[in-house]
Parts: sequence; structure tokens; C-alpha cells
Amino acid sequence: MNAFPNIAEGEVESVQFDHTCIHVTMTDGRTISVPLSWYPRLQHATTDELNNWELCGGGYGIHWEQLDEDLSIQGLLAGSKSGESQASFEKWLANRKQNNQ
Repeated sequence: MNAFPNIAEGEVESVQFDHTCIHVTMTDGRTISVPLSWYPRLQHATTDELNNWELCGGGYGIHWEQLDEDLSIQGLLAGSKSGESQASFEKWLANRKQNNQ
């Protein structure tokens, strides 16, 4: 039985960034702040790419099409870092660098 059954009831209202963190404000008034270093694709993104997000999962998730990245409220609240392997990230980063030349 989940000791915190209502932990992810709030939906995403806004997403903001500073140089080290992502700040997700939820419709219930909570703000979740986590280090960008937990999500390497976000950490390597431009400001324009970071700000080009959309809601997914009925408002319980955030999607960045250009970065092929998705975060969920539940994962943020649980403190889940990116599950992407280092090899996968390095392949993505190399492809990104090649396409930006």
C-alpha cells in the first residue's frame, strides 16, 4: 500500500530553468526543483530547446520533442534521475554535435 497515495495528484502548470536546476510548478501550488545534471539531455540543451516543452500524459508529464526527453511528475517527486545509459547518451550527443556543424 502506498503511504502517500496523493503524491502525484498535481498536474504541471509551468516549467522554468536556471543555470543548475529545472523548476516544475504544479497546479496544486507545489514546486519541484531538481538538478539539471540528473538529466544530461536537458543539461546540454540550449535555452530555446529547454523552453520548447509540452505537456504529456494528461498533464502529469513534460516532453521535449527536439531533445527526445520525457519527465513525469511521479519520477521528479521520487527523485528519479535519467535512466539513459551512458552509451546511449554519448551516441545522442555525438549525433547532436554532428547535426550542429
